[in-house]
Amino acid sequence: MTVYGATNVDVVVIGAGQAGLSAAYHLRRRGFAPYDGFVVLDADPAPGGAWAHRSPSLRMATVHGFHDLPDFELPAPDPAAPAREVVPGYFAAYEARHALPVVRPVRVTAVRPQLGGRLLVESDAGSWSARALINATGTWTRPFVPHYPGRFAGRQLHYADYRGPEEFAGLRVAVVGGGASAIQVLSEVAAVADTLWVTRRQPVFRDGPFSQEAGRAAVALVEERVRLGLPVRSVVSVTGLGPSVALRRARELDALDRLPMFDRLTEHGVAWGEREEAVDAIVWATGFRPEVGHLAPLGLREPGGGIRLEGTQAAADPRVHLVGYGPSASTIGANRAGRAAVNGIVALLGAPEPALAQRS
Repeated sequence: MTVYGATNVDVVVIGAGQAGLSAAYHLRRRGFAPYDGFVVLDADPAPGGAWAHRSPSLRMATVHGFHDLPDFELPAPDPAAPAREVVPGYFAAYEARHALPVVRPVRVTAVRPQLGGRLLVESDAGSWSARALINATGTWTRPFVPHYPGRFAGRQLHYADYRGPEEFAGLRVAVVGGGASAIQVLSEVAAVADTLWVTRRQPVFRDGPFSQEAGRAAVALVEERVRLGLPVRSVVSVTGLGPSVALRRARELDALDRLPMFDRLTEHGVAWGEREEAVDAIVWATGFRPEVGHLAPLGLREPGGGIRLEGTQAAADPRVHLVGYGPSASTIGANRAGRAAVNGIVALLGAPEPALAQRS
């Protein structure tokens, strides 16, 4: 069915990563019919979301946590298997098992208000008119590199473009960042190269698992920023670095002698005041920003620069939910956010009739 040239559905989900697939699963369970009731638009040509773009050197043994999607466990993988193969294969099987209506490749360019209280989702593959929207576009397509004065003549790359340690063999490499991505790079590159580890803050190392109470407190700090409409921070930024295979390897390689953040780049390296360290390459493991530019026509951003949420619902537009954003930007958080967003949409639109759980 079409409305003004756009395919008419109740709900559009943008993105088929962990959060988008979780939302799609719960939409089916609540009775929304595939394609007629809801559709999932994914920019990639194949399943996998951000996992399909990870470094080939990231193995399942060194993945920084992974949680199964609802109603289908990830079969026990070979710890040495590349995550970029295992997880996309799991996502593909999940889409097929639950007959999820994923359309790809579809790159959404804008979401606009439409007459009649609907939302017009525009893309390079046509348009969809929806009563509600779940945005699950994640962050992988927006790598963040901070600006520092000066010009470096060597190679610079973001973690998103890192493909393994081999190309750095015999070089001197600065790894910038204090999260799990930086630890992965150090644990690999320090085995073949001389490394410098540079972070803005003194990293916090945890000796054991994060307690549920501490975990809830950390997530609450991220949620508070979202409620205030401020730019989001990652959950890892407030939980610190827990024990992992990658962290153990980095320790064994003596790669965790952290330096404070440099104040400028030089032609041959990085510098702190009068001190300069020559390097051949800089790997920026400095995180990502949410991919929400296509939502700009809806005017959701607050003066603080972020999108204020009440749970997963955009405070400025109750038809719009963001999952995999802020406190739900983790595999377990994405699962919960997908369910919460669908509950909110059912509360807004009402359940389809008959509202029966559907299984393939």
